[in-house]
Amino acid sequence: MWYRLEVRLTRADVGKRVVIRWRPGPADSKPMTDVLGILEQADAGSFTVRTRDGKLVVIPAGHAVAGKVVPPPPARRRHPSPGPPLPAPPRPGRHGYAAGYGCTEHEELSHMMLHWH
Repeated sequence: MWYRLEVRLTRADVGKRVVIRWRPGPADSKPMTDVLGILEQADAGSFTVRTRDGKLVVIPAGHAVAGKVVPPPPARRRHPSPGPPLPAPPRPGRHGYAAGYGCTEHEELSHMMLHWH
């Protein structure tokens, strides 16, 4: 499958959230990287993007491989607050933990102790 890479950003996109794939090295180099943020400036010579952490990234227009406007980030999920604490586990009684679970009958079978209600 082939994808057509193109920079679809103009001055009209300033202030919008964008992603730009670009080559940080020479324009004909292989390695590419992406920058995601708010487009602060766009002209024939470069694009300036402010990332979420506030860093300004200036991308020479000749190094941009692809670029487009993207939707706003998804809303952050809120984790539900913890509910009431779980009840404490039963404490071992005379016959181990079984007594703590309300077992009233027990019998030894070989090397095991059987418990039931």
